[in-house]
Amino acid sequence: MTTIRNPVEWSLDQFRHVGHGMSNAGQAVRHAQATLHSPAPAVRRIAYGDLRDALAKGFEDFGAYRSDVIFLCVIYPAIGLVLGRLALGYSALPLLFPLATGFALIGPLAALGLYEMSRRREHGAAVSWATPFRVFRAPAFGPIAVLGLILVAIFLLWLFAAAEIYKATLGPAAPASLGAFLGAVFTTGAGWAMIGVGVGLGFLFALLVLVISVVSFPLMLDRDVGLDTAIATSWRAVRANPGPSAAWGLIVAAGLALGSIPFFIGLIVVLPVLGHATWHLYRKLVAPG
Repeated sequence: MTTIRNPVEWSLDQFRHVGHGMSNAGQAVRHAQATLHSPAPAVRRIAYGDLRDALAKGFEDFGAYRSDVIFLCVIYPAIGLVLGRLALGYSALPLLFPLATGFALIGPLAALGLYEMSRRREHGAAVSWATPFRVFRAPAFGPIAVLGLILVAIFLLWLFAAAEIYKATLGPAAPASLGAFLGAVFTTGAGWAMIGVGVGLGFLFALLVLVISVVSFPLMLDRDVGLDTAIATSWRAVRANPGPSAAWGLIVAAGLALGSIPFFIGLIVVLPVLGHATWHLYRKLVAPG
């Protein structure tokens, strides 16, 4: 039978829950410090055919858990729709494209639950809608959270840079309308300058994220390694495979671009497939421990 508890007892329980959460957070921070400079795994060279195989396996995982994956990833297009609607208020219109391309910068973080689903399927374990939340129980969750914050910071820095590029070219005034904005972008020298500088700088941001995260998140989910080890392993994997790594970056960029048209709906399929495929790419790039 449910009873009404007195406020003092209820408040004490809440303080205990908060204290338990702070204790877990403290343990995660201490664990993150303890795993710094952990042994680095070996990386392997791959061929372009391995990218096709990783994508094929990503599609297989998506097909095997389609309902769960769509349930997990439908929030991302929803967020995109909200951001797009806000941008149509004209003052934020110049940031619509940077917001859309920003999915590539935070995608590795957003795909954490998908990596876990592919990992468990690989081991023949049961997978359900709750499986993605198991990442919170990963031994290396502390380093995972730190790297996630780094990616969010990179994403915000990209938005700031995009706003400054607009101010230096077509700004600082907000566009009068969508038609006026598109006309200025594609029919003026300042508009083409904005496109050129924006694409070039965006490429550098995307390259940075690729270098530090192509295998970092899957590695920390799979093994108890430190953040420095995960990032260094990701860098070594890219350095050992410059051609396939560049091709993978183009595949991700093209997939996100196509998935964003129209109205980000295609991301419901693109995001889970790329997320699952990234797990299988990690398996090809990093030697078993």
